[in-house]
Amino acid sequence: MLLSDVVEASRTVRATSSRKLKIATLADLLVRAGGGELAPVVAWVSGEPTQGRLGAGWRTLSAIDAAAATEAVLTVAEVEHALDELAAAAGKGSSARRQELLTALLSAATEPEREFLVRLLTGELRQGALAALVAEAVASAAQVPVDQVRRAYMLSGRLPVTAVAAMTGGAGALAEFGLEVGRPIRPMLASPGATLDGALAEFGGEVSVEYKLDGARIQVHRKGSQVWVFTRTLRDITAGVPELVRLVTELPCDSVVLDGETLALDDSGRPRPFQQTMSRFATSDIAPTVAGQPITSTRDLLLHPYFFDCLHLDGADLLDAPLSERRDALAKIAAAHSIPALARPDAEAAADYFDAALAAGHEGIVIKSLTTPYAAGRRGRAWQKIKPTHTLDLIVLGAEWGYGRRTGYLSNLHLGARDPDGGEPIMVGKTFKGLTDALLRWQTEEFPRHERTRDAHTVYLRPELVVEIALDGVQVSSRYPGGAALRFARVVRYRPDKEAADADTMDAVRALL
Repeated sequence: MLLSDVVEASRTVRATSSRKLKIATLADLLVRAGGGELAPVVAWVSGEPTQGRLGAGWRTLSAIDAAAATEAVLTVAEVEHALDELAAAAGKGSSARRQELLTALLSAATEPEREFLVRLLTGELRQGALAALVAEAVASAAQVPVDQVRRAYMLSGRLPVTAVAAMTGGAGALAEFGLEVGRPIRPMLASPGATLDGALAEFGGEVSVEYKLDGARIQVHRKGSQVWVFTRTLRDITAGVPELVRLVTELPCDSVVLDGETLALDDSGRPRPFQQTMSRFATSDIAPTVAGQPITSTRDLLLHPYFFDCLHLDGADLLDAPLSERRDALAKIAAAHSIPALARPDAEAAADYFDAALAAGHEGIVIKSLTTPYAAGRRGRAWQKIKPTHTLDLIVLGAEWGYGRRTGYLSNLHLGARDPDGGEPIMVGKTFKGLTDALLRWQTEEFPRHERTRDAHTVYLRPELVVEIALDGVQVSSRYPGGAALRFARVVRYRPDKEAADADTMDAVRALL
């Protein structure tokens, strides 16, 4: 298969708003892919190389001075081999070798192919819903139920692997995927809930009401004496959190998988700011965002885990068990480290619990149906978060140069919601409210690293940075393409623990109309 076949399919998907046409286009591409081509093709149309991040930044790629090819002859296998070599380049002389490999690859590509490769290598192809679309395309191409593909993908964490299984072994091969201790699964997510009473009524009182902590999501795995700790984005942070490893090692079990939050506490037992917790997870790609807020040295801060789900215990997988059973398993194994929860409360008790959560310095509460299984990687109505103010996690699309005392700083943010059908983020408003001097300085330094283009007034960014926005509501608007606009939006904080794929969708914005 030629790279140009993949590029053309990607172009069609980006150009249409029809979800049906997107899926049909991708399915046709997968059917035509050969055995060794299927995995890289699935990875690329999902928005990332099979090798993961390759460290080829926008500036590095745009600085390559080489004429594009005039004829599309690059094959999928040739590109995959070049990316394998790029990933393997390390040690002395690796910078020159990487430059040589990138120059050769881009020289062999036509202009459309070059644009695709640059977007792929810089992460700009990731649009959040692409993986969901590709999963549906895999189901169509392999003629298997889409729910089986989704489940296998969530358990494997690798869509290319899932696709190969579906295309070569059908439903039987997909059924063989299970929870594997030591291999993270995508976390179940909560949707914004409108009111406390509404959420209680929706589930008929069969709920667990839990504190909504202002911490960092963690997933902990243990098998014998070996422990793994993963972030929301499935990044392995085991080496950086020895106190969590020690605690999990001491739990009275042989194997376990726990879902929860972790946060740093001050001397009075109240949660420290989110940025201080996140600073314990800092890496080269996450530290700049954390530095956007004033942070003192926090390397010595101890993290405290608060688990709220048990997905596996001593050989038994619990993903399909109702939450009531999973909470019983959690109480059996880690009661002292469980998040505070109230089972089947009446409306008055739930309201008091909500007030207690806020008084303790937490964000609010999460109401969860006690009868539902763990929907790995899905955001549904079974979990609903209730906060005193509306907040949305949105994508920063650009920033305007400030004026007055903000002259010289990138200030007014352009905000976008994720397109649930895999298209470009949809702009829903602007704001400069809530930006501290420290954030203004950080934005002005950091945003050019994510620059897509600019004009005299605005720097436009690739969809990579996620910011939490508080708002008073949403109103109908013809000014923005989604037909809705934020009311009184203000910056709460940046979310270095989230990628664009984790941002709220346009559907979530419209739900607040």
